[in-house]
Amino acid sequence: MRRLARDVLVMAASTGLSRVFGLFRDVAVANQFGASAAYDAFLIAFFVPHFLRQLLAEGALSTAFVPVYTELRVTGQDANRFAGNLLSLLMLFFPILVVAGILLAPVYVPFLASGFSPEKLTLTTTLARWLVPFIGLVGIAAVFMGILNAHHRFLAASLAPVWFNVGMIIGVLVLAGRLPGPAALGLAVGVLIGGFGQLISQIPALRRAGFRFRFCLRPIHPGVRVMLRRMAPAFLALAAAQVNLLVDNKIASYLDDGGISSLQYAMRLFQLPIGVFAVSIATALLPRFASSLARGERRIFSRYLSDGMLGSALVLLPATVALLIIGSDIIRWLFEHGSFDPGATARTARALSCYAIGLVPYGLVYLFTRAYYAIGRTSLPLVASVAGVIVNVVLDILLVGPMKEAGLALATAIAGSVNATILVAVLVRNVEWGRRQTRQASLILAGSGLVAIAVWAVRALSCCAHPAIAVIAPSGAGLLVYGAFVRLTGLWAIARTIDGAE
Repeated sequence: MRRLARDVLVMAASTGLSRVFGLFRDVAVANQFGASAAYDAFLIAFFVPHFLRQLLAEGALSTAFVPVYTELRVTGQDANRFAGNLLSLLMLFFPILVVAGILLAPVYVPFLASGFSPEKLTLTTTLARWLVPFIGLVGIAAVFMGILNAHHRFLAASLAPVWFNVGMIIGVLVLAGRLPGPAALGLAVGVLIGGFGQLISQIPALRRAGFRFRFCLRPIHPGVRVMLRRMAPAFLALAAAQVNLLVDNKIASYLDDGGISSLQYAMRLFQLPIGVFAVSIATALLPRFASSLARGERRIFSRYLSDGMLGSALVLLPATVALLIIGSDIIRWLFEHGSFDPGATARTARALSCYAIGLVPYGLVYLFTRAYYAIGRTSLPLVASVAGVIVNVVLDILLVGPMKEAGLALATAIAGSVNATILVAVLVRNVEWGRRQTRQASLILAGSGLVAIAVWAVRALSCCAHPAIAVIAPSGAGLLVYGAFVRLTGLWAIARTIDGAE
């Protein structure tokens, strides 16, 4: 049986590569556009494709698809016919959705950014029409990713986003300013190039996994109906979560030019450790959650869950500490050049410090949500998401005045903490937790404290050095101290105990 630690490592490494390309992309965007009105317009224009991507592709659809596909494989049923039927239906659905998005852009763009000037709204509408086809590309790619994950072939699926970032880099460095129209149009075309690359890059791995697509609309496979029933509350839960971003952007549209951009740059750095580690752990565990429950092995499911929590905290807690201490230095080093000035650095750094507070809770939400999908209880993530939305909206209104962008980021972090608390409060009876887990959690806290001391001390010594040294030296010190602590205290055994559950 494939080992979970290896799968997580493969996914983390390939996702890490994607995030490195993502950083290159953001550095290029910062140099070309800075925190500006043009980049604000692009981010709002990309909101609807990104929103639909979360709801219909990499979010609800993919997460609901994997347990059903896995159950069909475990029970010896025709899982590939189910996947082919679903893909055939999506090939009809997505073109209709894309046409509607293009035609309705003048309606939804003013709603999303009601604080924009008329010129800024015109640019945003133009970009939105170019970006909507992305949802069709990434929607099919998400099903491909789900099939590969269910077959425990994580490498190609987790490398696919690299091509999205490559497309955007081409858009910034090659196309921006060279196409007829506004410079930001290069970004939009780059998104489409990246989406196409994300789709076709997975086809060779699908063939090696034995999947052969056959267009089939009728009869509709029973698994499609099961998936849709599970997907409905998951869809609503993710929609509720995306409302947070919608509200943040709508309120930020009334701030000075660059407010939305500053939030986005900060969010990119906030999502880096979540995307590399927390999502890798949760994604690798989802098919294992489903297969253990399909075999009636509740104890193994509980072990996966508790060690997934510890594995997430093992990485995210020290990352939180590091971001709080050297977040501004990272932003200065990566982004402060070209059109990105010191004022943009200060705004982005304040937002990042507030986002960082929610790093561990958001990482755990990924894990808990997938556990609920595997169990088949998809309604509670919806309740938790709605509660988070209410908290976020109330705090947005209260904090945006005194704290500007940072207030919106802090509201998001607190909302994520509320979401995670509700999920774990009900899921706790399914968590295997004893003295070993308590001891390991205490050691993670202690190790994170040592990281704080090491990073702060080295930062104090290197604060006047070159921006790269001011980031690399404290980061290196923190990694060395934490790595030695993890090895000496036996925390590395978390990976082995996860393997033991198999």
